[in-house]
Amino acid sequence: MSDVHTDHSSATPEVDGDVDVESDVDVESAGAADEGYAEIAALPRWRPWAGFVLSLIGFGISTYLTIEHFQNKLLPCPATGFVNCQKVTTSGYSHLFGVPVALLGLIFYTGMVVINFPPLWRARAPWLAVARLAMAVSGICFVLYLLAAELFSIKAICLWCTGVHLTTFILFVLVVVSFPLMSPRAIRYREWVQAGET
Repeated sequence: MSDVHTDHSSATPEVDGDVDVESDVDVESAGAADEGYAEIAALPRWRPWAGFVLSLIGFGISTYLTIEHFQNKLLPCPATGFVNCQKVTTSGYSHLFGVPVALLGLIFYTGMVVINFPPLWRARAPWLAVARLAMAVSGICFVLYLLAAELFSIKAICLWCTGVHLTTFILFVLVVVSFPLMSPRAIRYREWVQAGET
């Protein structure tokens, strides 16, 4: 009888030890998962401001180009050789369906200034991030169309237009790399975490 009692008591700590180990593993796994999701949900503070500043730059250049277009003024830019703003801005590609390309750029960047207003980057509405991405993609597609026209059809480039193109490209990269942090999945996770903390 005493032997049976001794075996039973010695087995009990082993069971308790196994339970403790499993509990530690579960806690560590949960912690690692939380850290991973936290990284997904985190958005660097500088990105919304960078997107807003880039939008303002594009808006400013587009406004200037639109004003110069309707006033029929020549841009302060070389007018000979490969860099020829006048040749580009007076070509058939300077209009799309009868609408000046400069005006289209102004309309585009007006929308980008609004949707890239920093507080809207952290808004919980998932459609804002999707709309921002869609606008950035449409912008870079239009830039590629205009760049192809300059290089292969007009055979000249406009420095002011190139400024808009570069701004649009940088903004496109910024929005694309930031989208996973603002996607509907990331927003749902943040809401789930906040609900769990309350």
